[in-house]
Amino acid sequence: MATITHVRTLDYAAKMLGEDVELLEAIVWNDDNLTYGSIITVYTGPDETITALTDDGVDELSDMLREARRTTQTWHGFLDDFVDDPELATRFKAQPPR
Repeated sequence: MATITHVRTLDYAAKMLGEDVELLEAIVWNDDNLTYGSIITVYTGPDETITALTDDGVDELSDMLREARRTTQTWHGFLDDFVDDPELATRFKAQPPR
């Protein structure tokens, strides 16, 4: 494994991927959804953190979303599996496919 020299915040990764940051937050909330070490917690204060992704994490997330969007059925199944908030999952299901 290469040494990590930089990471991207979820906000920036969402912009790069053209995705909703809430969707990325819902996916990476469970750190088992990406390969170990791809999700980084950055402490910005004693009780404050932000989540960031390594290059591998961004690539893995991009591939995951591309595969999930192959059909409406696979997209809905993906949302059911990876988004724990039913209201958020419903909102993403209602959006037109990309």
